[in-house]
Order: sequence, then C-alpha cells, then structure tokens
Amino acid sequence: MPRLLYSALLYILLPFTAIKLLWRGLRQPAYLNHWPERYGFYGTNVSQPIIWLHCVSVGETRAAKPLVEALLEKYLSHQILLTHATPTGREAGEQIFPHDKYPRITRCYLPYDTPDAVKRFLNHFQPALGLLMETELWFNLIASCKAQAIPLLLVNARLSERSARGYAKVGKLTAQGLENLSAIAAQTEQDASRLNTLLGKASKVAVMGNLKFDVNPPAGEAERGRYLRGLLGFKRPVFLAASTRDGEEALILEAIASIEIDNLLTVIVPRHPQRFDEVAALLSKLNIQFCRRSEFSMGTVAGDIPNCSVILGDSMGEMFTYYAACDIAFIGGSLLPLGGQNLIEASAMGKPVLIGPHTFNFSAATDDAVQAGAAIRVNNPQELSERLSALMNDVEARKAMSDEALAFSKSASGATQRLMNLIEKYLPAKK
Repeated sequence: MPRLLYSALLYILLPFTAIKLLWRGLRQPAYLNHWPERYGFYGTNVSQPIIWLHCVSVGETRAAKPLVEALLEKYLSHQILLTHATPTGREAGEQIFPHDKYPRITRCYLPYDTPDAVKRFLNHFQPALGLLMETELWFNLIASCKAQAIPLLLVNARLSERSARGYAKVGKLTAQGLENLSAIAAQTEQDASRLNTLLGKASKVAVMGNLKFDVNPPAGEAERGRYLRGLLGFKRPVFLAASTRDGEEALILEAIASIEIDNLLTVIVPRHPQRFDEVAALLSKLNIQFCRRSEFSMGTVAGDIPNCSVILGDSMGEMFTYYAACDIAFIGGSLLPLGGQNLIEASAMGKPVLIGPHTFNFSAATDDAVQAGAAIRVNNPQELSERLSALMNDVEARKAMSDEALAFSKSASGATQRLMNLIEKYLPAKK
C-alpha cells in the first residue's frame, strides 16, 4: 500500500516534470536534451552483458572512478552503464570516462521512478547487476529489480541525520525499499546505524568505507597544478574556495577583505556551473578585479592576472588542478547550513583544509580529518579570516597540515577492494 500511494503521487506529478525541465533549461540548456531517457525510452543498443552503476551527479561520478576501473578490469565480458540524474553528472562522466579511453562505458539518464518507466529501462538494458551510489532510494526501481531477480546493491551509502529523519517520515516505504536491496555497503558506522534503524534490523548493512578515499589524483595533475600556479604567480599566496554554494561567495569575500596579506589571490570555484555568471556578476557589483579561468587558460588575458585579486574558476574537470595550485583550500557548502562537500580530494593533494560548521553530509570524514590535524573547522567568516591569515603567515603549520592531510587520505583507503569482494558474491567473475 505505501508504494501504491507513492506511485500514484508520482503519476500526478509526472506532467509537471516537463515544466521543471524547461524551467531548469533556461539556466542550464543541457536540461533540454535527452528527454525520452527521463521517461524510460532509449535508443542505445547494447551487445554485452551490463553492469549498471547509478551516479546522480558530479560527486558520485568522481567517487565511482576506482570502482568503475576495477569492474572493467575484472569483468572483461561486461559493459558498464552509467546513469545520472543531472546534466553536470553526465558531463562529468564524459570527462572522467572519455569514450576513446573507455569504449565499454555507456551513459544515459535514469528515468523518473514510475513503474512503467523503470520497467522500460530494465527491459531495455537487462543489467546483470545494479549498483546505486550513496543514498539513492527509488522505490519502484528497487521493487522492479527484485521482481526481475536483478541483484541491486546500495554502495558507498551515506545517510545524514537530516536525511534519516526525512526517510523516517515514510518509514514503511523506506523499510520495504531497503529490505528489497540485495546488500547495503555503508561508508561509516554512523551511516550503518541510521540505515539499520530505518530497516528495522541489523543484518544487511555492512561498513566498507568511503570510495572517495580511493580516488587518486589523475596522472599529470601535479604538473598541471604547477603550470597553473605559474600563471597565477609563484610568489603570490593562493587561497582556494572550492565548491562554493549560493550565498557563500559573499561571506568568503567578506572574510578575505579584512585580511592583511600582501598580494593575496583568491580562487573561487562555484559548485554548480550554472552559477558561474552569477558569481561574476557579484564580483563586478563589488568592484572586485577578477579574471575568468576559462579565458586565461587559452592565454588570452594571462597578462591581466597580476592585476586580479580573484580568479573565477569557471572551468570543468579541474578541481585537482586547483587544489594542486593553491596553498590553502576552503571546502564550500559548509559555511551555510548546506551539508558541506567532500574534503578528500584536497587531502589527497596534501593541502591544508579549512571547513565551516555545517558538514552533516560528510560528518565522519570531516571529523576524522579535523581530529587528524588535516583540517581546521571555522564557525563564521571572522574565524575563516583569522585562521586563513594565521596559516598564510606560518609556513611550518601549513607543512604540518599538508603532511597530516596526505597521511589521512592514505589511511582510509581500501573501500574499492572491499566492494569488489561483495560484488563477487552476486556476480562471480569468470575464471
């Protein structure tokens, strides 16, 4: 009965999805593409058995890279199907897994979770195994996989207290969905505890770590970072505000305005590409001299960089490069109550990290990094200003944090192999 009511609500809302796509397409035209896929209609033909991995957006797609490469290496007769829910996730998949290097990877959108759409999806691709990244509970999709005897695993699962409260409001539906999964691999003990509470028992959820700790910087990123730093100026202190969200840029600019550091250069990289122009407008409104990364990357305005106090990071797929080029990184989504973003990439590049108080989406990783001395938590723009100023003026403190960051990122690896061992139980590899 709960899933029937859920499905009825989805069918009522389904006509409005076109309006939503059109509305979002005004800001991000990619939302206007591939509409049939969102309703379960696909033209892509597949000739090999499919291992299907669902990565909603950019973060999940990046985190999935070591798992995808391990799957490709172990299951040589299979093709990987990557599904996404956002254009940025799909674009990230194209950048991380270009077709010339990964010809066995196909990508499409996962359809809306109506019974007929998910059945069309499963009937078309007929996956041998499905993997849902992090916490994507689509109840009709899960039920259809169960009905068709398709093993479906929730992997790299994380569940914040806020999300757990939301799922608890539809407790019977959530418990049924979790029960119908073949297995659940949680990132942390806290995630497992919340999932077990929703499930109503503790038999299915295992703790296997965070795939994002297994993400190694792509080859050449250190060199690209040094090249970028050369453009920015080796003698200039560089502060990176990474993955910033709506409303945070103004607070960060407020914080750096009170810092007395000679020739400080701030690089701001908004989390969502559709906000690049919005942040540019804010910088112009505040009369801040800035340069766009997309322009000087071609060498067209490189001469203007010495006159800029802010670089707007309006490029895609360069986050490791930005980390490599900076002295200190602030991880966005955390200065306002937005849940924070992942600090693991910054740690893997050996960068001191500052992070705000709101990190409920990555609470365990953030707490561990702070405890290890790889990160410092700041509670407001004033503390951000004070901590940034102190670190920029203390080379030894930065070096100590850098060493701790590298050690922290290496100590938590191994999730990929644990997940591959779990997958082997449901999809044995041919000897």
